[in-house]
Amino acid sequence: MPPPSPLGLYLHVPFCASICGYCNFNRGLFDPALKAAYVEAIRLEIRRAADGAAADTIYFGGGTPSLLEPAEVGAIIGECRAAFAVAAGAEITLEANPETVTRASLAAFREHGVNRISFGVQSFRDEELRRLDRAHSAGRARLAFADARAAGFENLSLDLMLWLPGQTCAHVEESLDGLLALGPEHASVYLLELYPNAPLRETMARAGWSQAPDDDAADMYLMAMERLEEGGLEQYEISNLAAPGRRCQHNMKYWTDGEWAGFGPGAHSTRHRVRWNNVSGTLEYTRRIEAGEPVVASRRSLGPRDALEEALFMGLRLCDGVSCEALGARYGVDIWAVYGERLEPAIDAGLLIRQGECLRLTRPGMLMANEVMAAFLRTDSTVE
Repeated sequence: MPPPSPLGLYLHVPFCASICGYCNFNRGLFDPALKAAYVEAIRLEIRRAADGAAADTIYFGGGTPSLLEPAEVGAIIGECRAAFAVAAGAEITLEANPETVTRASLAAFREHGVNRISFGVQSFRDEELRRLDRAHSAGRARLAFADARAAGFENLSLDLMLWLPGQTCAHVEESLDGLLALGPEHASVYLLELYPNAPLRETMARAGWSQAPDDDAADMYLMAMERLEEGGLEQYEISNLAAPGRRCQHNMKYWTDGEWAGFGPGAHSTRHRVRWNNVSGTLEYTRRIEAGEPVVASRRSLGPRDALEEALFMGLRLCDGVSCEALGARYGVDIWAVYGERLEPAIDAGLLIRQGECLRLTRPGMLMANEVMAAFLRTDSTVE
C-alpha cells in the first residue's frame, strides 16, 4: 500500500471586527482577551495532537485570521512544525480582509512563515461593498493587494461574490475587470447564498433590493469564468481559477479524497476514514483546552460507501473530473455499474460528460452540480 498523502493543517480563527449580514460561518466579534486565550488554546491543541505525520499545507481560515498579530500566527505555525513533519516548501495561506492589513503587517506575516494571502474582496464596486456590510472600499482592496506585492508575496488570491443585491451583469464585469487589473495568481468566485435568517434578507426587504433572476445568476457565473480565463486564469474547480501551478494545494485535499487535521473552534478533521469536529463556541473551546478536556463535539467513522460517495461528490467539483477506474480500484467498486443508470440523465442533458473512465461536469453542469451529484447520495448500492 502506498504511503498516505501529506496532511493539510487547518487553523480556524473565529474573530471578525464586524459581522457581515450574509455570513453564516463560525465567527464572533473580536475580543482582545479572548483572542489571547484562543491563541494559547490552539497552540496547546496542536501540541496534544502531535504525531509527526507529514503535512504540506497550512491554512488559516476564519473569521478574519489577519486580526491575529503576525507573531501569533508565527507561533501557531511553529507549533505545527513541531507537531507534524511540515514540508520545507509547504503552502501556508492566511485569509485576510483588506482593511485589516498594512504593508508592515503583511511583511511581518511573511517573515513569520506565511507565503500565500487570500483577500476577501467580494466586489470592486463600493455600492455593493456597502450593501454587504464590508468594511473596506474597492480602493482599499487595491491598496492591500499592492502592499502584499511590496511585502514580497508572489502567491495572492482574491475572492469575488456574484448575484449580489441589485447586481447586474454589467456590474459583474466591472468587478472582473478590477480583479484582472491586479493580476492575482488565484481567484475564487461564488454566487451569494443567503441562509434563512441572514440579516441581509431583512435589509434587502426594507431597502427594496433583490437578487437578479436565476437565469441572470447563471449568466453572471458563465461570463465570470469566461472572462477570467481570457485574462489568464484557468478554472480548475466550480468556484476556483488559478494561474499555472497556483491551484490552492490545501483546498485540493478536500476535492481529491485527501486528509486534513483541523484545529480551533468548530474545525473539522478527516483522517483514516474518521471525521470529527470541535465544539464551535470559542469560550467553550478555550475552557475545555485549559481544563484538559476533549474539544471534539462529534465523531463518526466513514464506511467504504460513505467515503466513496463523498470522493465522487467532491471530486466532480474539479474540472478534471474523477477517474472511475482509480476510485473504483481504491474502493473495490465498479463505479459505472453502481451509479451509471442514475447518471445517464445528466449526460443526456449535457450536464455531465463521460470520456472513457473519466466523469466530469460541463460548465453548465457546474451550475446544477448538487442535482447531478445527488445520484451518488440516493443510490441503494451494495458498497460495504
